[in-house]
Amino acid sequence: MKASLFRADLRYPHLQLHTASSGSINGLDELYLLLEDKNCVGIGEVRINIAYLNGYSAKLVLGDVIHSLRQLDLQRSASEILLTLETLLADRLAPTRMLFDMAFHDLIARQNGCSVAKLIGSDFPNPVCYATNQTLFWSSQEQMLSQATAYMERGFNHLKLRIGIGSLEEDCDRMAALRRRFGSEVHLSADANGQWHPEQARSNLLALQKFELSYLEQPVADTYAHYYPALADASPIPLMLDESMSTAADLERILAMKGKVWAHLKLVKMGGIAPTVRAARRLHAAGVPFMVGQMNEGAAATAAALHVAYACQPAHAELYGADGLSNDPVSGLNYQQGLVSSSDISGLGIEFDPDCAELIQTFSS
Repeated sequence: MKASLFRADLRYPHLQLHTASSGSINGLDELYLLLEDKNCVGIGEVRINIAYLNGYSAKLVLGDVIHSLRQLDLQRSASEILLTLETLLADRLAPTRMLFDMAFHDLIARQNGCSVAKLIGSDFPNPVCYATNQTLFWSSQEQMLSQATAYMERGFNHLKLRIGIGSLEEDCDRMAALRRRFGSEVHLSADANGQWHPEQARSNLLALQKFELSYLEQPVADTYAHYYPALADASPIPLMLDESMSTAADLERILAMKGKVWAHLKLVKMGGIAPTVRAARRLHAAGVPFMVGQMNEGAAATAAALHVAYACQPAHAELYGADGLSNDPVSGLNYQQGLVSSSDISGLGIEFDPDCAELIQTFSS
């Protein structure tokens, strides 16, 4: 087996990413792991300029990935490696684990002539598709309404508004403008990215009640996570945790709250497809609503989240990451009528063009 590591800087020509936690983001710094085994290939992808989420610099993640590739026995079969992968990478960073886990799932599914969704337990027929929301990033109200109109015209009527950057009054003005423009046709949610202080959060949630939000994500920082049971009891809006849902201990904490708060699962936090599916199944069994989502990422990472969502059927999905990218080396995803879908080819249903990315290093058995 041969493994090649690539890197690419992906851009949205018509979209400026800006949240309370990230600030303004110019592009997506993506790593790709291409596995080649006889006549089959598998592709993994992870975004590495997300220190605002996990505290890891791009340099740190890249070094961790290269170290892990040097330690990997590529003479073993892909199936053997995947069975022991979580043990092999137990001390590695979550983004590294995601990259490897995804590439091996894609490769093995292709070797078996099935989708990754089927490989991880889906009984649903092809094509692999799921409804997704779209995010309205921080911008002027005019820009926000223009972007929202474009999404609504394409059938994306679940919109999540990024808040917590300006004042609560500004956030309320933006939500009111969306309700005036689209009425009940739009399903609104919001993400505060942990910007509120606990003493603010309750009054802010009460002030937002009139906008009929489907949920509000991460009202306070993880430092204040012990406030969640009382805050959820007082909130007129369902609460969902993202930054506070990153570890096995976080999952146990959410399960212990018995549905008072919901969970936002991301492969880059959980460490890949397999651990995300396990967490989703535990939440489903406990009757706790959850979302399968992602960072803004390219088509390969988005496809992995899509296949997990299709297999696990979450209450909500956030799979917009690859929509609108101009220079993605991966093709095969389609966005239309509120849905994202992958092609019917096996694996993740995508294709990677190595000529559109920078080769970093090749490793072989």
